[in-house]
Amino acid sequence: MSIDVKTVCLGILSLGDGSGYDLKKRFESTFGHFFQAGYGSIYPALAQLAETDLVSCCEVLEEGKPAKKIYRITESGRHELVKTLESTTPTHKIRSEFLAVLYFAELIGPAQLDRIINHRVGEMQDVLRLLDELKHDSAADQGPGPRFVRGFGETILRAALDYIETHRAELCAGHEGHEPKLQPVSRTAT
Repeated sequence: MSIDVKTVCLGILSLGDGSGYDLKKRFESTFGHFFQAGYGSIYPALAQLAETDLVSCCEVLEEGKPAKKIYRITESGRHELVKTLESTTPTHKIRSEFLAVLYFAELIGPAQLDRIINHRVGEMQDVLRLLDELKHDSAADQGPGPRFVRGFGETILRAALDYIETHRAELCAGHEGHEPKLQPVSRTAT
């Protein structure tokens, strides 16, 4: 078994009922630094969970607005969540377009390389601010699991920022005063 969007949706709903919008906000704030999901994956996950009776759904009417669907985890959903959490040996995967681009840094002009690094540093600092806000937000999950995950995220981000600061000059050193060079591709006859 693996942890997917459906599993995380069940986990979020185990903390309290919510709409698809509520779950999206939770993914953006609490889970954004390690598990991302958008409406395009959240709503299909909720529909599948409802079809299999792992969540229930009711519509709440609001004056002047379309009906809002509120989801609630069922007992079978809670059982499935616990079963998945207990039977999964989770992996820690990193998929980083930032690192993929920097791997080929010598092909990028110095101004663009600087922009890429500055953008990523800014994103990381934004996430650190968010994690700090969550730490001090009484409405945020404050149990040992959320505290551990926030601390883990802070540690990784601070270490990554330190690494960038320490090694940025080395990465950018090869770009002083010259344009990136592309190596010719050898062609073989077929």
